[in-house]
This record gives sequence, structure tokens and C-alpha cells, in this order.
Amino acid sequence: MKSALDLATSYGVTVEFADLGDWGAAELRSEYDPHGRVIRINERLSSKLDEPLRNEFVAHCIFHEIYHHREAIGEVRRQHSRRAREAAAEAYARAMLALAAG
Repeated sequence: MKSALDLATSYGVTVEFADLGDWGAAELRSEYDPHGRVIRINERLSSKLDEPLRNEFVAHCIFHEIYHHREAIGEVRRQHSRRAREAAAEAYARAMLALAAG
């Protein structure tokens, strides 16, 4: 099983850490920029975690955003609603983490 970073690289997607701002009660963990083929991981959140949790957090974010990349390139069908797209991305990330773990 490829690591999250290896998978991003294989798709030509760059991973960066960035301050994604304050979202109040909401929590923006990461974002995908289809124009730059960049995944940005929220440095504010990741910097608060110890190493094992940070590694899992980063992998989860990458897998989640890779799903959105796959939508953008037409590899998977784009769901009609934002809620459905996010649910599909979360399911993909969880499945990929489970495969990576074991």
C-alpha cells in the first residue's frame, strides 16, 4: 500500500502546510486547490498534535483531498451535493487509512 505522500506524488499533487485561517466553530483541516494541484494542510491544527497523531492526521487529510483530486480529474464521479462529496471523501480517507494500517 502506498503512503499518503506517495499517492499524492503519483497524482502529481503537492502537499503543503499553511495557516488556513480561523473558521470559528468550524474546523478546516485541509483543502485541495485543483488549479495548482496542491493540498494544503492546516498548520494551526497539525502543530498541536504529538507526532503519532500528527502523522495520522496528515495522512487522513491527504487521502481526503486526493479523493477531491480524483473527482477533479474525472477518475470518480462527482457527487451532486457538497455533503455527499465530503461524505465520499471521508469514506475514502478512512478506507485508505485502514489499508495502510494493515
